[in-house]
Amino acid sequence: MRRPRVKPEHAPHRLGDGTVRLGGVLYGVASEIPDPEGWAWAALTLMDGTRSPGQVAAALRTRFIGLTREEADDIVAVLLDSGHVEDAAPGPCEELDAREKERYSRSRDYFRWIDLTPRDHGWEPQLALKGARVLVLGLGGTGSHAAWSLAAAGVGRLHLVDPDVVELSNLNRQVLYTEADLGRPKADVAAARLRRLNSAIDVTAERAAVTSPRDLARLLDGFDVLALCADRPREPYGIRTWASRACARGGIPWVSGGYDGPLVSVGVFGPGGPCFECVRAGIPAQPGAGYAWPGVTGPSAGLSGQLVANDVLALVTGLTPVPPGYFHGLTLLDPDAHVYARHPSRPGCEFCP
Repeated sequence: MRRPRVKPEHAPHRLGDGTVRLGGVLYGVASEIPDPEGWAWAALTLMDGTRSPGQVAAALRTRFIGLTREEADDIVAVLLDSGHVEDAAPGPCEELDAREKERYSRSRDYFRWIDLTPRDHGWEPQLALKGARVLVLGLGGTGSHAAWSLAAAGVGRLHLVDPDVVELSNLNRQVLYTEADLGRPKADVAAARLRRLNSAIDVTAERAAVTSPRDLARLLDGFDVLALCADRPREPYGIRTWASRACARGGIPWVSGGYDGPLVSVGVFGPGGPCFECVRAGIPAQPGAGYAWPGVTGPSAGLSGQLVANDVLALVTGLTPVPPGYFHGLTLLDPDAHVYARHPSRPGCEFCP
């Protein structure tokens, strides 16, 4: 790092006992550094983008006479590795052109905020998205919102799959369609809309139904992540079970989302965590529970789709705080009723690590 500076969103605060806090507790990226001597606080104030790491260490030794060169260098190194510091003079990113950098500038700011991995230029998460291949299965309430968000985010290749045509009852929540599209295949309409949204990505479409595990395995070939937004065939032993097994065999992470009235929930699964079947086995059955029935609004569908997209982006960029293998979500009628379920793998599960 040539000229380190503290990220503006991670401005340090010193607590009464001398502890230095970086990142902000409310945002989930906070770190606390015990600092009884004030060394870390001083180093952070010196990291204003005008000094090299060596100059920061030298200034520390000037302020604290008893501090050795090795100690000063160690303090600077720890802070540089914390993820709360960026380079005021970042290296070039030649893989993105000027138009792409302008288009995704707000995304870069967001990733800079949440990313605690030291970077060369800060565009690394966006480059990961540009190189990603995502299969979106199902283009209804959840899938239309998810597909829109993934295209807007710059996922390099999207393949959209849905067997249905646009119906009038879809238009209260399915964001990619209009009245002029009634009777047209959803996959074709969605692909055309997303190509107009982002002409720099590759969007393909297929009007197809998944009627067997073999169908799903065929569709998954060549993709990095599955965004499962279809709900048929229904569980138990329906499309999510098929996805769990096929993705486990292929080492492919996947995200599945939907809604059950005011309940919006999303599951995140993949290598390194318990599979869908194991997590589901730990959740008590609730009579009548199921996805996309009996009612839905634009907000409930939109929330489920955007949560799916958010988790896909986290998997692609590697900026995910929790290993796969859990459900999360919310209940729109009760802001305090957050959903989170994670259960260990069942003994002998052939699909879990």
